Amino acid sequence: MAQKKRLLTDISLKGLEIAPSQVRGAIRIVPLIRRNIRNDLRLIRRPYQEDMTVVGLEGKITEPGMKYFSYVPHGLVMSWTDDGSPVAACGGQIVKPDGQRQECGCTSVRLMHRMAKRESANQLRFLPLHLAMEGFLSLFFSGPTIAWSEYSKYALSHGLGSRYETSVSGRYIAGLEDALRVFEIHERQVGVLVFVAESLASAFVVPTPEDYRALHTSLLEDFYGELIYQYSLLYDTTWPMDTTIEDESKINSLADLKGAIAKMRDDWASFQGFMAEGLLQRQLNSQIVYTAGSFLLQRFITDLQPKHKNYIGEVIIRESGELEYLKTYRLSESQTRRAYLLSQLAKHNWNLEATAKALSQTSHDFISRLESAGFGYLLNQAVRDAALKKTKKSSR
Repeated sequence: MAQKKRLLTDISLKGLEIAPSQVRGAIRIVPLIRRNIRNDLRLIRRPYQEDMTVVGLEGKITEPGMKYFSYVPHGLVMSWTDDGSPVAACGGQIVKPDGQRQECGCTSVRLMHRMAKRESANQLRFLPLHLAMEGFLSLFFSGPTIAWSEYSKYALSHGLGSRYETSVSGRYIAGLEDALRVFEIHERQVGVLVFVAESLASAFVVPTPEDYRALHTSLLEDFYGELIYQYSLLYDTTWPMDTTIEDESKINSLADLKGAIAKMRDDWASFQGFMAEGLLQRQLNSQIVYTAGSFLLQRFITDLQPKHKNYIGEVIIRESGELEYLKTYRLSESQTRRAYLLSQLAKHNWNLEATAKALSQTSHDFISRLESAGFGYLLNQAVRDAALKKTKKSSR
């Protein structure tokens, strides 16, 4: 019961300051500054060179069970201390080999065990963003909880079966590589909000400025949704946003000027925080993945709202609730739609009639909606044919 109280319920930038943004083309990067740096938690990047990674989610990788397949360019190794002292010689620790490498013709494959794996008493390796995506793919994965006659034998036996989502590497986001190369990194910067055509593409936070400098370019190796990729191609500039001192006539001394500039920066930070309102202060559904001393590694998904921006991600927070690590991924409309339909089915015990009624639709319309979302294979063919016939008849 105690752990449930520590589940993340919303994303807050408490303890972080939002600095003025830097703009290049359609890319706006908003620096996040941490004033209280503790050094009792550190993150380092572990690069992988393989073309594909297979992660065993149940038991050993060589044993039967659920697997996750993806291109994984790097992992993150989390090191912490239990007494609040600084992590010693971060990056110099001796670690065990991480997985196995195999050659499959012209393709190299890395075989790994678990998304988050403890490597020593105070060290944990996890796969950034993939931890969140695997959680998203596994939502309602077991399928119907009752053997309703409308479902196919496959759905009743295997649930949703193999699920997949597609995404785009950050290297294909037009202008992102240039922006990361030329933008200034502040002295105490520990993260960024990345906007593409004024749409929040990613929020990224790490524990210390040293970690951030080492991981700054890792944003290029992250994956982004198709919508963000399209925005980067369609737009070559951001909205014009200027801020000035409100009343210059009141500036009569350096102290007045300093106060006016501070207010202007506060107003600008508040506005940039407002731009990320689809993520910040949004209600979350979270899951604790690992407890590491006084730190909690969690993954989350925002409460699904089909007509709003929705995100998945992962965080590391202290027991006090202070944010130490954050990485997010914006879901596309189609990804949101699929997750929303599954959530509604699960909410109504996978009863098609009850779910359709709750969504103010006929059962045939709801079945057509499932078909368009790619879930038609869950239903038996007679139900699909009847819905298709009804839809064609009503469209005449």
